[in-house]
Amino acid sequence: MRILVTGGAGYIGSCVAEQLIKEGHAVTVFDNLSKGHRAAVHPQATFVQADLHDGETLRRTLRAERIEAVMHMAADALVGESVTNPAKYYRNNVGGGLSLLDAMREEGVRRFVFSSTCAIYGEPARVPMDESLPKEPLNPYGESKLAFEGALKWYSRAYGMHYVSLRYFNAAGATGLFGEQHEPESHLIPIVLQVAAGKRAHVEIYGDDYQTRDGTCVRDYIHIVDLARAHALALDILAEGRSDFFNLGCGGEGYTVKEVIDAAREVTGREIVARVAVRRPGDPAALVASPEKAKRELGWSPQFQDLRVIIESAWRWMQAHPDGYEGGAEARATEGQTG
Repeated sequence: MRILVTGGAGYIGSCVAEQLIKEGHAVTVFDNLSKGHRAAVHPQATFVQADLHDGETLRRTLRAERIEAVMHMAADALVGESVTNPAKYYRNNVGGGLSLLDAMREEGVRRFVFSSTCAIYGEPARVPMDESLPKEPLNPYGESKLAFEGALKWYSRAYGMHYVSLRYFNAAGATGLFGEQHEPESHLIPIVLQVAAGKRAHVEIYGDDYQTRDGTCVRDYIHIVDLARAHALALDILAEGRSDFFNLGCGGEGYTVKEVIDAAREVTGREIVARVAVRRPGDPAALVASPEKAKRELGWSPQFQDLRVIIESAWRWMQAHPDGYEGGAEARATEGQTG
């Protein structure tokens, strides 16, 4: 299948593109590189550098590349920033997404996979979290994702589009080619590994008085390879002419912040200094998925559930890329690319 991956130069998008190419799909990456990295574009993908608000380039790309399905991962995703600058999140996460849907509608592309988030649930009424939970986001980031899910529902009914919304929990780890590099970095595992690598003095634990087994927040970490596999499987749902939504996480008991730090110490063999800080507003005590629907209806199950395996893959990538994608890595992967 010929697939457009928006945000395909970012962390998740690059890994999804890699998985799709491994499975024999033809991939076009559409990214404005505001947060992504040119070196994170797969060498076998066609690359178009443009913005989602550029409807003309979107339509031209869909038409020229004969796109049959779109996987949409281009979005802003910093919770704190979304609170201080909600306009940015509605403009990009909702407005940019609608621009994409309208271009697809005009070019007759009807299959869509959406990178959504467990943040649409807010503080969960129960854990593990299934798809029937009330949707009560605590911040504009979650609200913007939920708003776009609403648009998908109505576009599907009115225009015959089919969609799969994948509600991520905590993506982590790396593939053989691509890893996690954000600026600023806000995710726990890469921050902890930056401490191990000597790039940070310490990691902060935001609160140790939660009602959890060691007082720190519990999260559900999913290996990026497992996450990417779910996107490929979503194409089967679309091929059946169905639309659906799935929580993507490993389930179980999740891992506390302290458990992540301890696992990273074990994997790296290095001292990792941790300091307790005040709670961050809006941090739920526990966010753990129920993956049962994804297992039952998507045919997906995580293969890399061990936290140490996830951390080891991230550490291996970080050691191979001590300066991230910079330092000459941008010269990689120019074959067969346009834009």
